[in-house]
Amino acid sequence: MFFTPTQASGPLSKLALASIPWLLLLYAATTQALSATTAQVIHGSAPYLTSDNGVTKVTTTEGLLGITVSDGTTQTTYTPDNNTSTADNPIVLPEANEHFSDIGMLVPATVNAIALNDLIGEPYNYWGDDDGDGQGTNGITATGNLSVSITDKLNRAVTHSANIDSCMAPYKVELTSTDGSLTTQYGVPNSGNFSGSTAAYYITRPKSVPKICYARPNMLISRHRKDGPFDPKRGFVKQAAGPSQYKLNFPTTGANNLFFDLDIENIDSSTLTWPTVTQGGITATMTPSPANPNFIRVTLTGPAATKAQQDSALPGSLATPSLPQTFVIEGKDSRNKTVLSYGFELKQWFVNRQGDPLALDNALSWCDSLGGGYRLPLVKELTNSIGHSDWCWATSVCSGGKQPLPTPGIPPSSGDYYERNIGAGLFTEWGDMYYWHYYLSAGFYIGPYWATASDGSDLLFAAYAGNGAVNPFTKNDQQWLVCVYP
Repeated sequence: MFFTPTQASGPLSKLALASIPWLLLLYAATTQALSATTAQVIHGSAPYLTSDNGVTKVTTTEGLLGITVSDGTTQTTYTPDNNTSTADNPIVLPEANEHFSDIGMLVPATVNAIALNDLIGEPYNYWGDDDGDGQGTNGITATGNLSVSITDKLNRAVTHSANIDSCMAPYKVELTSTDGSLTTQYGVPNSGNFSGSTAAYYITRPKSVPKICYARPNMLISRHRKDGPFDPKRGFVKQAAGPSQYKLNFPTTGANNLFFDLDIENIDSSTLTWPTVTQGGITATMTPSPANPNFIRVTLTGPAATKAQQDSALPGSLATPSLPQTFVIEGKDSRNKTVLSYGFELKQWFVNRQGDPLALDNALSWCDSLGGGYRLPLVKELTNSIGHSDWCWATSVCSGGKQPLPTPGIPPSSGDYYERNIGAGLFTEWGDMYYWHYYLSAGFYIGPYWATASDGSDLLFAAYAGNGAVNPFTKNDQQWLVCVYP
């Protein structure tokens, strides 16, 4: 309101002048109210960790230790608050989850442990703030660490990027956090805290998923066993699913024309193709098994003595395979995608002479003539039998009628026969080599087969191919012969 000098006279001017204090008071009150409103802090949202672009926002320790599984349409999150899984009651993953990397968690699939400050940086950028805070240099920082430990049912470590194998389930997925925080430079609230804690989840795949859990060599004399990797009704239990542990699976030894069957479950094996695998001069060929239409038979072929070499006292050179070698047997579908696989590592190759038995000197000469490092095997390379102290068929090498015990394969049996195990000798792994002519084309006899007790020992023994029993003999005794490399 503006007033001229003329207007500022008379009753009107007195009224106007009287109104000025009230106007000043109204202005002051309005200004004070506006200032009070502006001074209040505007509360937004706290920063969070996320591995799925904000779909899952982690602001608590429970969320930090959570996992997420999805079938592509439905997502389920498990945290310490709702986790009820146990080894006997594991979480059944969707069928599409074939790898541990398919399980959502804040630990990237390429590592087993990470600092949270690395997690929020490149290349991960596993964070968000709905208010836009945290941008720019040093806009957001984090402290603390997060790690994952994955073990199979045999309590062996598994890498975060490995396949999930039903035969090795249930797996234990254990997430561990340390005390930590997530803080933006600006914003209210601008931080969240995490505490040190651990959460363990037990997981498995659906029972309907195709799998290979057993490898079956000759099952005869399966009763001679210990609890362990051998099931007397189904064969050797798969010990490992990942490439780094294939060496734990059956077999570790081989000879020309030995074979075993893969027990295929939850899929018609004839709908898959099984490519031949050749490594280091040894070939694995896959065919349907006569024992069961859904089994796949794996036959090994490699260096072997010809009939002329078998009949000769000095057979001449024979090729040596390059060992050890890893074989991965794969069943592929029509799109050439691997549906099933089984891996093993061959460490030794045996050459069976067949023919008639020989005295020791002739046996040594025959192996040596093959060249390349072929030699007479040690007892422990044929069997894990510890022999029988009351047996002594060659009294000239026994003290007081008692048998000097050889060094058996590891782990050793508890008596005079082998006990089926992996890596404990040729006969121990493959079972009876003679009776019922199971491995007819491999040409083994009942034995016994020449073997020495240990490196540098003068003690002479021979092991039976039927049951792995060991007995001492003199150098002039006639025994069958198998040579080993290396």
